[in-house]
Amino acid sequence: MRGLRWRYTRLLSFHFPPRVTGHPWSLVFCTSRDGFSLQSLYRRMEGCSGPVLLVLRDQDGQIFGAFSSSAIRLSKGFYGTGETFLFSFSPQLKVFKWTGSNSFFVKGDLDSLMMGSGSGRFGLWLDGDLFRGGSSPCPTFNNEVLARQEQFCIQELEAWLLS
Repeated sequence: MRGLRWRYTRLLSFHFPPRVTGHPWSLVFCTSRDGFSLQSLYRRMEGCSGPVLLVLRDQDGQIFGAFSSSAIRLSKGFYGTGETFLFSFSPQLKVFKWTGSNSFFVKGDLDSLMMGSGSGRFGLWLDGDLFRGGSSPCPTFNNEVLARQEQFCIQELEAWLLS
């Protein structure tokens, strides 16, 4: 999947904020190199400010993820800005931008990473082992389920940081 981000960046670039357009991206984390650990992802992001592009492939071969306006980090509450969005390729690109209904963009704790929330549901949720995840419609992004099913197994995950 290492070249995955390159294949899809062109399509996603139309949805990036203007401050990001034209800048190069660096692969900061990938499960094939760094292992399946959310704590490892946090360590690789230490000292970084973002933005970050998360790209996942699940057990069904579905490609989806998130653009975060900020680096992924441990947090007690939600952080980020309205530039954050979710996306899926199923098979065409679908982008789910901030609705303005809440500011539940990104929250990371030791057990999980959450993006988008409301009514106890998360637009994208990853467990601490980066093995399982979930996606549900949520008010933050008014998104569809990003994968074929609400619960999924992660086959690969990449995190790209703006250089």
